[in-house]
Amino acid sequence: MYEIITYVSDPALARVLIVALQAHGFHPLESGENGLPGLPGVVAPRGIPIRVPDEEAVEGKLLAEDLLKDMLKR
Repeated sequence: MYEIITYVSDPALARVLIVALQAHGFHPLESGENGLPGLPGVVAPRGIPIRVPDEEAVEGKLLAEDLLKDMLKR
């Protein structure tokens, strides 16, 4: 089973986060969709869910939060 560790509103940022998690040894689910099912380009109000296996969820959430914080710095 997979658990949602965060939501990301920008599809490009979601893809970068998935690659960054993979680079750190995590196994995020790659849905291949850029938005709601059947509606590409339309993002749900909470954003695109980032999912990892249940056993990686605690550490994955911490890492994802840190990565997003760094990615969103301006």
